[in-house]
Amino acid sequence: MGDIFEPLNFLLIVRPEKYVPPQPVQARATRGRSLCYPAPSPTEPPAMCRNIRTLANFAPPATDDEIRASALQFVRKLSGFNRPSKANQAAFDRAIADVTHAAHHLLGDLVSNAPPRDRAVEAAKAKARSAERFAKAAP
Repeated sequence: MGDIFEPLNFLLIVRPEKYVPPQPVQARATRGRSLCYPAPSPTEPPAMCRNIRTLANFAPPATDDEIRASALQFVRKLSGFNRPSKANQAAFDRAIADVTHAAHHLLGDLVSNAPPRDRAVEAAKAKARSAERFAKAAP
């Protein structure tokens, strides 16, 4: 009892012809940027959302502000709103603190055999990829 899937199970039993399986949620495409879903091809995994940044294995390591900003973005994505109502502000702030704490632990515990990446080099690569992508999209 109390299972969140009870209505779905009921629908499958009573009217199976009406059941439509859930589809991945698509992020808004803006200014030619790609969506989080669907994947570029059936054999490739879905692309990561454009606002989620990799923080692991960089020299210098990610700062507390960068980790908190990524936690804020993650909580915004999960909750579905940019700014919570006053009734939800405490839960929103608590979620950001919890995700920030978990991210600190994750980044501290990760082990990599690869040398740390340089932020400036990675930013230049991203800028070049962006220029190439938008040059192809322009008529």
